Amino acid sequence: MTRLRIAVVANRKHSVKAEAGAPPDALAEYDAEETVESIQNTLRGLGHDPFFLEADETFLDTVRASRPDICFNIAEGLRGDARESHVPAVLELLSIPYTGSKVLTHAISLDKAVTKQIWRDAGLPTAPFQRFTHADEPLDRRLTFPLFVKPVREGSGMGINVHSIVHNETDLRAQVQWVITTYRQPALVEHYLPGREFTVALIGNRYLPGEAPRSDFYDAAGFHVFPIEEIDMSQAAIPNVYNTEAKGFAPQNVGGPQFHCPADLPDDLTADIQAWTVQAFEALNALDVSRVDFRLDENGAPQLVEINTLPGLRPAFSDMCIIADAAGVSYETLIAEILGLALRRYNLA
Repeated sequence: MTRLRIAVVANRKHSVKAEAGAPPDALAEYDAEETVESIQNTLRGLGHDPFFLEADETFLDTVRASRPDICFNIAEGLRGDARESHVPAVLELLSIPYTGSKVLTHAISLDKAVTKQIWRDAGLPTAPFQRFTHADEPLDRRLTFPLFVKPVREGSGMGINVHSIVHNETDLRAQVQWVITTYRQPALVEHYLPGREFTVALIGNRYLPGEAPRSDFYDAAGFHVFPIEEIDMSQAAIPNVYNTEAKGFAPQNVGGPQFHCPADLPDDLTADIQAWTVQAFEALNALDVSRVDFRLDENGAPQLVEINTLPGLRPAFSDMCIIADAAGVSYETLIAEILGLALRRYNLA
């Protein structure tokens, strides 16, 4: 195996300063030092030479000076409506290979409304929705209460609270205004899905015509779709609200979510959800790794909620790692496969 110089690129939580007036969960998306160290230690154990680069305003200079063979990218970006695309854009400019999805995919996946529009147009199941840039916009007649309100460009449960489920016009306008004012971005309003919540992790890329199979870890199309995880909030401190506070609990702790993997589902529903996971991934031209969220509607039908093209990789804590562990896939294998998929795409394997 070729020994590679690999830059692990991230925004560490302790290195990011929240802007004046930012909400309490403003830094929720950024990575813990443990995540960065775990990835570096794993890459070192695989025989490579990893080093860290902060994805801040200095990144263009530091990555150009260090010139890694490839970047292991988990950077969330600092600001703007396409912040997750900043690092990939710089790396594309400098012709430096990197793991994960490309510029446009990260820009689209961060915007939940654009993502849902693409899925809807592709014929995939997703709940009716509307983007609000002002709180007094007319409500789409196809939307009926109860509705769910959240920021259009945030992850990690940011901007979700006990007021996110609205049952009337007054509460809707108040919550939309709160989201717009607090998070300085549009609000996404969608049909409330009262059923069970699931997330599905996958790694892989569709095989090109004539491409040799990578290994039997991947299916005939080129993907490894992990078992479905159910996120059970029924016994949580704030029942049925999977927000930043809930995600701050260690797995299975009292007051937090309970994770069931594999989820107890009929075989046909499992197959449908896993198939839609791959279709949702490919509809956005995602690469290498993602995690896709579902929720059941009032009729028990799965609906796509969102996709995370930069899923968390904090050992024993992030959903991706919990799912992999439940499936008997070690952290080392997970990191090695994500890296290997990118190397293969760049003909560096």
